[in-house]
Amino acid sequence: MRYQFQSEQGDFSFRPKIFTDAIKVIVWSNIIIFLLKIISQNPTTPLFNPVVDLFGLSSSNVWPRVWQPLTYLFIHKDFLHVFFNMFVLWMFGSELESIWGRRSFLKYYFLTGIGSGLVWLALNITNANYVLAGASGAVYGVLLAFGMMFPNRTVYLYFLLPIKVKYLVMILVATEFILSMNSASDISHITHLSAVLIGFIYLRYHWTWNDIKFSIRKYFAELSFTIKHKNEIKRVKLQQEVDHILDKINKVGYDALSKEEKDTLYTSSRKLYQNREKD
Repeated sequence: MRYQFQSEQGDFSFRPKIFTDAIKVIVWSNIIIFLLKIISQNPTTPLFNPVVDLFGLSSSNVWPRVWQPLTYLFIHKDFLHVFFNMFVLWMFGSELESIWGRRSFLKYYFLTGIGSGLVWLALNITNANYVLAGASGAVYGVLLAFGMMFPNRTVYLYFLLPIKVKYLVMILVATEFILSMNSASDISHITHLSAVLIGFIYLRYHWTWNDIKFSIRKYFAELSFTIKHKNEIKRVKLQQEVDHILDKINKVGYDALSKEEKDTLYTSSRKLYQNREKD
């Protein structure tokens, strides 16, 4: 059986602000499962590992092992594979989680990771000898999100060369597209590209939907304010009419009012009383 791992992404330098809760859980989970993978390895069968076979994503046994589209994100080839994936996730994901919140970040992380895994599975449904493993798809999704949120933020390629995040993401996507032409590679470039596409569609839809919701809330808030303002103007006019008639009563008495003035006093007073009851 041939394992197909996702590539390492360790060529970036950026100082994250905090070590957030979701990132901490993801990193430790990957480390623990990687240690279990090492412990479970049988030296007599170096090409087979029970942890990878059970939790890695493969068309040969994804049914009934329906957990594989999720668990493959926690399986890595070797120390450098898990280290660089978790390192980049920590560097770029911490700030995203601090802005989005834990729930929204986890939703996005697993959406891009699981989604890209399912795309890979659909394209390799007849390749029973391949197993997909690694969190690089989800990490690519995180990189895309960071690039979309902070396009002009400067990071350091190979810890030396300054480059804006938007150009870095463009270079990565272009490189993955070119490398995806090589079907002999044991790196799943199509998974990386799928994660970027899924992340882009989700973020565009999510932000557009938020703009729509904001516009709707704004419209109804303005409408409510306009209605209240008009009602207040009407109330002031009614109060002025009542005050004018009451002043006349104080001067000449109620019997001196015309029928129209008496009707106005009754109607306006009743409306004002009803308004007070509502308030």
